[in-house]
Amino acid sequence: MARGINKAILIGNLGRDPEGFNGGCRLALATDESYKDKNTGQMVSKVEWHSITAFGKLGEICMNYLKKGSKVYVEGRLQTDKYEKDGVDHYQTKIIANDMRMLDSKDQSNNGQANQQPNQSYQQPRQAQPMQQAPVDDFDSDIPF
Repeated sequence: MARGINKAILIGNLGRDPEGFNGGCRLALATDESYKDKNTGQMVSKVEWHSITAFGKLGEICMNYLKKGSKVYVEGRLQTDKYEKDGVDHYQTKIIANDMRMLDSKDQSNNGQANQQPNQSYQQPRQAQPMQQAPVDDFDSDIPF
């Protein structure tokens, strides 16, 4: 059976400061889009909120460098959790982040603090896989120039 793809890519602004928990942090990310209303001709803005969870080192970096209003690029996978409240099943879909990039300019992101570096990224480490060496052919002789 072929593997599926579960990938989410978002660019938006944080709606509040990151919330830390044991082993990671939670982010509330707002994305927006605009469209022209057919009836009125007015531009309409629509905001969508996303729940992001970052674990390990990525979570630490988010806690240390991000704040409400920060513009970020987040890449991860969708995960839906089921919970019961008052006898009713509820579902919450969130994004488990594995890559984050800070997109704010230096002036916007740190308000004069020298320890923050904008446009930096951190990618959650993946399991190491043995590198396979491809056979090297001498194909330079096939080039006509």
